[in-house]
Amino acid sequence: MAMFLKEGYANVTVEAVAEASSVSRRTVFRHFESKDELVFPDHAERLGLVARHLAEAPPGTDPVDAVIGATEASLREFLSRPDLVLRRYKLTRIVPELRKREVVEHERYVALTRSYLRDRLPPDAPPFQPMALAALIDAIHRSALGNWVREAGATDPVAELTAGMEWVRRMLVHQSAFSTAPLLLAVLPDSPETRRMLTSLKNAAEDLP
Repeated sequence: MAMFLKEGYANVTVEAVAEASSVSRRTVFRHFESKDELVFPDHAERLGLVARHLAEAPPGTDPVDAVIGATEASLREFLSRPDLVLRRYKLTRIVPELRKREVVEHERYVALTRSYLRDRLPPDAPPFQPMALAALIDAIHRSALGNWVREAGATDPVAELTAGMEWVRRMLVHQSAFSTAPLLLAVLPDSPETRRMLTSLKNAAEDLP
C-alpha cells in the first residue's frame, strides 16, 4: 500500500510488489488473482469472519441480531488494522477503478447477509425486507467506518455503529407493533386545538420504548 501511494498505483507492477515482498511473481498470483486484489487482501478473510458469526449464532437467535453481531465483528476487524484501512482509503480516492472495486467488495457482504435473512426471517415478513435490512445494516457500517477514515481515526466508529443498530432495532419494534395493532381512524376539524392535540400525541409516540 505504501508503494502504491508513493509511486502511483499505475506505476507499480506486480513484479515490483513481489520483489519488495521477497517472493516470486508466481507466489503473488497464487494468493491474488489480479493486481487490484492486492489492495483488498483482507476482504475474503473478513467475509469468512461474517459467515462464521452467522453460522455460529445460537439456536433461537433473532436473525437481525445475528447479522448485527456479525457486522460489529467485521467493524472491529477493520479497526484492528488501522494503517491498512487508512492507506487504502487514500488510495481508493486517487484511483477510480479501485473505488469501484471497493463497492463490489461491499456488495459481497450484502449478498451474504441478505441470503441469511431470507432463509430465517418469519414467513410473513415482507418480501423486500431481507434486501432492505441487509443494505441498511451495511450502509450504517460503511457510514461509521467512512466517518472514521475521513477523520483519520478521530471518531468512535463502534459507538456510531451501536447507535445505528439500536435505531434499526427500534424501527423493527415499531413496525411490528404497527402491523399487529388494530387501527383507529378519525376525522377531526382542522383547528388550533386539534393541531395541539396531534402534536402532543406525536411527541408521546416518539417517547415510547
